[in-house]
Order: sequence, then C-alpha cells, then structure tokens
Amino acid sequence: MKKTTRYFDDLYARYNKRALCSPDPLQFLYDYPDKRDREITALTAACFAYGNVKQILKNLNTVFTPMRGRPHAFVLGASAAGLRRTFKDFKYRFTTREELCAFLLAVRRVLKKHGSLEACFLTHYSESDESVLPALRGLARELRAEGGLSSLVPDPDKNSALKRLNLFLRWMVRQDEVDPGGWDGVPASKLIVPLDVHMHRIARRLGLTKRNAADITTALEISRALKKHCPQDPVKYDFCLTRFGIRDDMDYKDL
Repeated sequence: MKKTTRYFDDLYARYNKRALCSPDPLQFLYDYPDKRDREITALTAACFAYGNVKQILKNLNTVFTPMRGRPHAFVLGASAAGLRRTFKDFKYRFTTREELCAFLLAVRRVLKKHGSLEACFLTHYSESDESVLPALRGLARELRAEGGLSSLVPDPDKNSALKRLNLFLRWMVRQDEVDPGGWDGVPASKLIVPLDVHMHRIARRLGLTKRNAADITTALEISRALKKHCPQDPVKYDFCLTRFGIRDDMDYKDL
C-alpha cells in the first residue's frame, strides 16, 4: 500500500502542473478570478467536454466569446430570443443551437432561484452522504427541469458515470496548481473521479477496479480505491493520470 501511495504521489508531483494543462477545457477557468463567473464557465466547459479535444476548445471559444469575459452577467441578462440571435449559427456535434440556449436559460433559472450554482448544489448536499452523488443528482435535476438538455446534462437517475458533472466538481471544489477551486462548502474527500473510457482503461491497468462497465458504480469503486491513498483528496490524482494518452508526449502504456 505505501509503495503504491508513493507511486501516485510521485505522479502527482511530476505531472500535476498547470503547464501540462493544455489541451484541456479546464484552461478556460483560469481567466475568471470571480467564482460567480468561474462556476458558469466550469459547468459550460465540462458539459461540452465530449468529442475531440481540439474541437471542444474551438467550440468553447465560440460559446464564450459573446460573453465578453462576464459569463455571470451575460447569463443573468439572457433572454431566449437574444440567445437565439447570438448563437444563430451554432452547432456542435449532437448539441444544437436550441439546446445551447436551453442550457444557458437553465443556468439562468438556477441562478435566479438559488443565487449561484454552488448554493443550488448545497441545498441537495448533506454531510452524512458518503459522496457528492446525491447533491450532484439534485443539481442535474434542477438544470433538466424544463427539458431540452439531452446531450449536455445527463439524466441523473440513470447509471451513467456522470463524468462531465464530476469533472465540473473537481475543478470547482479542489484547489491546487491545476484545479482553481472556489466552492469552499464541499469537502474534496467526497468527490467522485470523472470516469470515461480513457480513465477506466487506466484504472483497470492500475488495479483500481476490475469492473467492465464505465458507470457510476465503477466510478465510486475507483474513488474509494484512490481514497485509500489520499483520504482527504482522492481525486487529486485524476489530472496527472489522465494526461497519459491525452498528451502526445505521455503514453498510458508507460504507467
């Protein structure tokens, strides 16, 4: 156990560097010192984090440019008609202009109701919960309340790994050289690893799970396994592990 912990900590020390962030949608968050702007940027960037990373970054530039560095004010002042005009030519893979507009209006609705995405999340959070999963599902339900978000916000009542939402939480809850944080009311110890096919392959290679399905059950199992190495912050290893296979100079086979 101690040898494995030293191995993970060595990976963290070597690769958890902001200089290694690009290409990653996380890089957009560094432009926003105000957490009101950052949480909206983080949720948007995470929800669009599907597909080829270069296309993800290009698409996010298209989404963020009209916000002129003020995503919180932009969303609060948004109207359905105004969003349709602003993004009249928008299309990204499965996400249409209509869904992008529905997403931004859903964020606006949550802000109007709770004051912030963080406040919404905390209304569903309990210190007695083993993980952030119940609160994450509560946030997703509120965002999906009026429909139209099939590609951007997953159905929280299905067994998917909720990878993009867990990625959003990692960015907003953890704070180090890579993750900027901002949400102080949620303990990092309860985060869930953002699990996709790539991370699932790495986790199986490292013996963190033997399960074949990359679902929420597996994500929780991997998170518990990582928690044995860092109880207070198990997801700290996510960034350094997922650099392998993403960056051209880092191959997951070298793990």
